[in-house]
Amino acid sequence: MTEMTTTPEGGHEPQPTHKTTRRGGGDPATRGRTTIADGVVEKIAGLAARDVLGVHAMGSGLARTFGAVRDRVPGGGKSVTRGVKAEVGEVQTALDLEIVVDYGVAISDVAHAVRENVIAAVERMTGLEVVEVNIAVSDVRLPEEEEEEPEVPRIQ
Repeated sequence: MTEMTTTPEGGHEPQPTHKTTRRGGGDPATRGRTTIADGVVEKIAGLAARDVLGVHAMGSGLARTFGAVRDRVPGGGKSVTRGVKAEVGEVQTALDLEIVVDYGVAISDVAHAVRENVIAAVERMTGLEVVEVNIAVSDVRLPEEEEEEPEVPRIQ
């Protein structure tokens, strides 16, 4: 059965008279709870920070050394959370980042760009409000410093 309603322009539009019923009641978005692990936020923040021009590496010298060893272990993989610590609540998160910057960049500009990129990525992907991003610059990479030794195959 269809009922006719009058539009402001004086026309008539057919309107269904039956109502659609939802089972379970209420908006599906309110049925249940989503929790996000600290590690998830740390990965998002780590990747977002590394995307900023002027960030050479993440973590302190010791963390990078252990990370380089772990990267060489089969199945160890690269740690995108190196240099990132997150505290995640139900609706908010706070982050601490430790970065190494390239020599010659303005550290305050790099820190500002890292903050913006991390906040945008974490808030967009998780829906959490980022209440603070603390950045510690632990080192500056000089142009003449050599990169970590490339892995040399044992068998040729």
